Amino acid sequence: MKKVIFYSKENCSLCTKGLAVLEDIQQEIPFDYEIVDIYKDDQLLELYQLMIPVVKIGKDVVSYGILEKEEIRKRLL
Repeated sequence: MKKVIFYSKENCSLCTKGLAVLEDIQQEIPFDYEIVDIYKDDQLLELYQLMIPVVKIGKDVVSYGILEKEEIRKRLL
């Protein structure tokens, strides 16, 4: 089963919408996801501060900002 890392932060409306996209895809394609708060890691904050939410599958950033549902879906198949 593939694992998705969802980089996020508190009080982020785009992150809330992005999580809903992941959960919608999860109804069709089984995968695990982990939510990581970028404000708990200085390196992640520097890397993703202007991009969140960020979806990473394996070593690849698949989508960020306004998430592209079809792109994420294709990478999970």
